[in-house]
Amino acid sequence: MHPKPKNRPALALCSECGLCDTSYLRYAKWACAFITQHVEELEERAHGRARNLDDERELYFGVHEHMYAARKRKPVEGAQWTGIVSTIGMRALETGLVDAVLCVGASPEDRFTPRPLLARTPAEVLAARVNKPTLSPNLSVLDEIPAQGIRRLLAIGVGCQIQALRTVQNKLGLESLYVLGTPCVDNVSRSGLQKFLDTTSRSPSTVVHYEFMQDFRIHFKHEDGSIEKVPFFGLNTKELKEVFAPSCLSCFDYVNGLADLVVGYMGAEFGWQWIVERNQTGRQLLDLVRDELDFTDVIESGARKAAVQQGITAYDKSVTLPMWVAKAMGIVIEKIGPRGLEYARFSIDSHFTRNYVYVQRNYPDKLDRHVPAFAKKIVSQNQLPH
Repeated sequence: MHPKPKNRPALALCSECGLCDTSYLRYAKWACAFITQHVEELEERAHGRARNLDDERELYFGVHEHMYAARKRKPVEGAQWTGIVSTIGMRALETGLVDAVLCVGASPEDRFTPRPLLARTPAEVLAARVNKPTLSPNLSVLDEIPAQGIRRLLAIGVGCQIQALRTVQNKLGLESLYVLGTPCVDNVSRSGLQKFLDTTSRSPSTVVHYEFMQDFRIHFKHEDGSIEKVPFFGLNTKELKEVFAPSCLSCFDYVNGLADLVVGYMGAEFGWQWIVERNQTGRQLLDLVRDELDFTDVIESGARKAAVQQGITAYDKSVTLPMWVAKAMGIVIEKIGPRGLEYARFSIDSHFTRNYVYVQRNYPDKLDRHVPAFAKKIVSQNQLPH
């Protein structure tokens, strides 16, 4: 039997969020971040106000009430970080705050192939720990919500998924929705991920998870527990430019601005997680685990501007440095370069500018209406490649 053809109204820009695999396909024209961008309206609906573009923190990181750097005192075994996201999901079920947690497990055949599910037990949430760095149809399970009698839901997801979810949330029949987001940038298809691993890691078949870290290196964790570090500047840019999904190259919601609570790493010092509490619902989620966390100050130091401009030019020209030069540069930049929130701004500047140029070159008719006002202001601070 042939698989059922999939509807993809966004065509090449589809992020595979899963909405169009459900009965909510009829709302895709308005819900899809790559067909109709209306993040400012959704910010007001989710948080009660839009971000303040004259406040640099809100310009870059979205509406928020508090930011923290934190980590679990007792890390969750096997978690990608210390397990804050997984623990919030488990506690939400244990306390009866929600009936289910929308999260992403892995296929039994392949650890990097996502399997969205509505977890009903803490054990199911725990089993879903570790990021799957591929396009994931999280919302493909939405039709199961009424069928399972779910009235209170915690949804975990990335920006494109959450924009679609926020657009249709009033049609889901829920009494309450809690949204726990993670920052996201540069996802790939499963075949694209394999090309990235084969091109970059010394042992692609044993990689358990990886992350682009604050020390300007990619950290690959392998099955034997070893950590392999590859400097950003040594990547085979010419080969890898082709693996990123067009949706990710057209995205301006790195920080998941519509989530109630965001847990990531890019705004924190190495070894800590960055938490953005956007509203009172986000505070309620963080309160589930607050007593299990250590906190430290969110810092910002160094200067990002030179690194941003060099990175934009190097990417656009597909520059790949000799590995010894890349390692030396990484050591220097780690010592004197941007840290904490300034590193986060470096990453946002670099990706927003790259993505603006991508849309400008490939979808010029969409440029003005697709790029949000906050992203236009951020990009205007940088020099675009010719």
